[in-house]
Amino acid sequence: MAIPLFLFLLLLPLLAPTFIFSSPVQDPEQVVQQVNQSIRNATTARRDLGFLSCGTGNPIDDCWRCDPQWEKNRQRLADCAIGFGKHAIGGRDGKIYVVTDPSDRDPVNPKPGTLRHAVIQDEPLWIIFARDMVIKLKEELLMNSFKTIDGRGANLHIAGGPCITIQFVTNVIIHGINIHDCKRGGNAYVRDSPSHYGWRTISDGDGVSVFGGSHVWVDHCSLSNCNDGLIDAIHGSTAITISNNYMTHHNKVMLLGHSDSFKQDKNMQVTIAFNHFGEGLVQRMPRCRHGYFHVVNNDYTHWEMYAIGGSAEPTINSQGNRFLAPNNVNNKEVTKHEDAPQSKWKHWNWRSEGDSLLNGAFFTPSGTGASSSYAKASSLSARPSSLVTSLTAGAGALICKKGSRC
Repeated sequence: MAIPLFLFLLLLPLLAPTFIFSSPVQDPEQVVQQVNQSIRNATTARRDLGFLSCGTGNPIDDCWRCDPQWEKNRQRLADCAIGFGKHAIGGRDGKIYVVTDPSDRDPVNPKPGTLRHAVIQDEPLWIIFARDMVIKLKEELLMNSFKTIDGRGANLHIAGGPCITIQFVTNVIIHGINIHDCKRGGNAYVRDSPSHYGWRTISDGDGVSVFGGSHVWVDHCSLSNCNDGLIDAIHGSTAITISNNYMTHHNKVMLLGHSDSFKQDKNMQVTIAFNHFGEGLVQRMPRCRHGYFHVVNNDYTHWEMYAIGGSAEPTINSQGNRFLAPNNVNNKEVTKHEDAPQSKWKHWNWRSEGDSLLNGAFFTPSGTGASSSYAKASSLSARPSSLVTSLTAGAGALICKKGSRC
C-alpha cells in the first residue's frame, strides 16, 4: 500500500539521519586567545614551582596527569580540553562502562561487554577497559553521542579492521588509544544505537572519521598506517580539538573539510595543539577547506611533500610550532596553497607567528597574515616554539599505572 504524501512528510524527520548542527564561535580569535592564555598560565606555573612541579607547561596534561588518583577521577579529564573542542564532555555525566571482551563478531547485535555494545548506547557512558586488548573491528565503530573511550590503564589497540566513525553525533572524546592499520569496511549492516541499524556503504578506512559531528576531542592517541586519513573531519563537522597525538607512517594525515564546493564547512573550527607529526609522514598535517584552523605548539619533525595545506579560502593560524624541513631542497615549504592561482590564494588568511623554521623550512603567509600590521595587533601570542619539546614530550598514548601519576 502506498503511503500518502502528507504522512510521508510527517514521518520524514524520523526516517532521516539526525544532523547535529553546532553554531560556529562568532569570534574564533577569542578562542585562540583563550588557548594561548591557558598555555601561558601552565608554563608560568611550571616555572614558578621549578623542580617541585610535575607540570610540563601543557595545560591539558597539567590539568590531570599530576593526580596520582587519576584512575578514581577519570571523568575529570572532560574538563581539561582547550580550543574549539573545549566543550566536548563525552560521557562525563554518565556511568563507567568496563569493556571486558575484545571481540566484534556481530556488528548488528553486539555482545554486552564489547566496545561496540558500549558506544551505541543512548545514555552518556565513560568507557574503560578491563585489561590490555587488541580490538579488530569487523565493521566501522559507529559512535553514539556523549561517549568517552578512555584507554588509560590499558594498552589498547584498535587495529587491522575498520576503525572509529563519529557521524551525525555530538560530544565524543577519544583518549589514550593506539589506532593503526585501519581498513575499509562496508556493504554490511551496522548498528549505531539500541533501536537502529542500517546499511553501510564502503568506508574510507580512516583512523577517526568525523562526519557531520560536533564537540569532538581526540587526545593522546597514537595513529599510523591507515587506508585513507588518520583523522578526517568533513560534512559540516565543527567544534573539534585534536591534541597530544603522535602520528607516524602515513601519507594523507588529516583532511579537514569535505570539498571546495561543500560550503557548509565554512562553519568548521578546529584546534590542533601539542601533536607530534613524526617519521614516515608525507602530507596533510592538516589539509584544510573553508573554516578556521588554529595550529599551535605542534612538533613537525617529518614531512615529504608539505606540512600544512588547503584550498577554498580557509583561515590558518599557525603559532609557536616547530617545523623541521626534510633534506630534499624541493620540499622545504611548510605550506601548500592548493587548487587556486596566486591571484586568488594571496587573499586567503594564512599566518605564521612565532614558528620555528629549521633546516631551510619556510612558511608562505597570505591575506591578513602577510601584513606587518597583524603581528603588531596580536596582543596575546602563543608560547614560543622553543617550548615545543616539553609541550609535546608526552604525545601519543600514555602508559598510565593505577596509583601513580600518569
